[in-house]
Amino acid sequence: MPLIDRDEPRFAEASREMIERADYIVPYFNNQLRLDKPPLAYWGQIVSYRIFGENDFAARFPSGVAAALTALSIFAWSTRLGREKLGLCAAIIFTLSLQTFVHAKAAVADMWLVLFMTTAHWSGFELIQLPTSNAQRSTPNSEQTNQTSNIKHQTWLWWWTFYVSIALGFLAKGPIAWTPLLTVGATIIFAKNLQLARRFKFVPGILLMLAVLAIWGIPALIQTHGEFFSIGIGRHVIGRSFSTMEGHGANSVGMYLLLLPFYFVTVFVSFFPWSIKLPGLVRRLWREKKAGVGAPGYSRNLIDTYLLTGIGIIFIIFTLISTKLPHYTLPAFPLLALLLARHWQGAAIPKSSSTTVTGRPSFFGTLALTTACVLAAIAVVAPPVVARFFPAYQLFHQSRADLQPNMQFASVEFEEPSLVWYFRSRVKGFLTPVNRRRAVEFMSMSGPRFIILPTPVAGSLFTNQPANLKFCSTSGFNIAKGKRVDLTLVLKPE
Repeated sequence: MPLIDRDEPRFAEASREMIERADYIVPYFNNQLRLDKPPLAYWGQIVSYRIFGENDFAARFPSGVAAALTALSIFAWSTRLGREKLGLCAAIIFTLSLQTFVHAKAAVADMWLVLFMTTAHWSGFELIQLPTSNAQRSTPNSEQTNQTSNIKHQTWLWWWTFYVSIALGFLAKGPIAWTPLLTVGATIIFAKNLQLARRFKFVPGILLMLAVLAIWGIPALIQTHGEFFSIGIGRHVIGRSFSTMEGHGANSVGMYLLLLPFYFVTVFVSFFPWSIKLPGLVRRLWREKKAGVGAPGYSRNLIDTYLLTGIGIIFIIFTLISTKLPHYTLPAFPLLALLLARHWQGAAIPKSSSTTVTGRPSFFGTLALTTACVLAAIAVVAPPVVARFFPAYQLFHQSRADLQPNMQFASVEFEEPSLVWYFRSRVKGFLTPVNRRRAVEFMSMSGPRFIILPTPVAGSLFTNQPANLKFCSTSGFNIAKGKRVDLTLVLKPE
């Protein structure tokens, strides 16, 4: 599949320009500052480029790695709870949900955010559930000493993991990575056990987190004269919270109120096919709350409350934010997968992930296998079918034999980032947007060059031009604007 406008080509090209500039602090896109996101996703793509070259697969590969590590984290977390088959099922639920299927192979930062928020939530839970060092005073002194030492070692391990994960999550996509702090704080308050707060040593932990961020943040702020903060945080975090960005969300009070249930509706698509079990999960949790019980072998007041709190905080935050896109709640999916796996048909899943006790295929196993086959078929069949609808990709492949590194290139009324990503793989210059009036002037300048413009415009502007001009045309779909486009590339070799 070609990279999809607008986010994927922006990330992919910004990583390439980091390499060209040998500047791994401040990202640029098309020779302009790109301060939308922190740099972790770019760093991952740079490593991938070193291994696989600068291509679509390499741009997307890091997201696949992050998704796989997230699934392994879910499995390991469940194993720590003593339920390996539960962990396998939770990892399968996360991996085969529709939104994961899309973003695990997208050249964007979301999967890195999901990974580090998951490890932060996991380590936060481990800190909460660790026993106190003097829990068993009746044990012999040597055994008690060993137990105390082991608990202290685990406490420091999970403490470091918690705050470093939050810092890395921020480096992936910004302040939303801090939500595990809210999850932990709310769980401690619900548990009415403020002694747990001592384990988190919030002040030193936050200082550690800020120190990790400062390694990149201070040089970035110095190089951009503070713009990384004012634009990255001011415009893309605070601004996104109170107004729509690029038309995604509510642009009036009435529309804002109408869209409040947005994520509670879209989760049935994003979490498909597992979302068919969500109504039953809600009913089961409600009955258990009234009865004062939890899933077999667990304390509801610990793991269930923790997972529900984390899920609820993420959904509430994005519900209140004005800008809305279905994938924003993706960081809640690992928690939701673990919660659903624990309560799927009571204790049925831990007995067997794929078969019932009678040996017949379980509903879970059948659904997982069917979903895996369908998604694999889509991944194999869809790309060659839909690639012909990506105009920048098609124009690039039609003209690539005539492209030269020293060419200048411009576009009229089509400035999507995919143009920059594909054509700069052969051309060293940057895309110059021009209007119709300047198109002929641009092509009359000396030196090899080409311009991309709507086909009707090309037909009217270049009817009586020199014979050495070459033309390539294609029809496609501008996904970013949701409309059909007919484009022509006019190329002057010399």
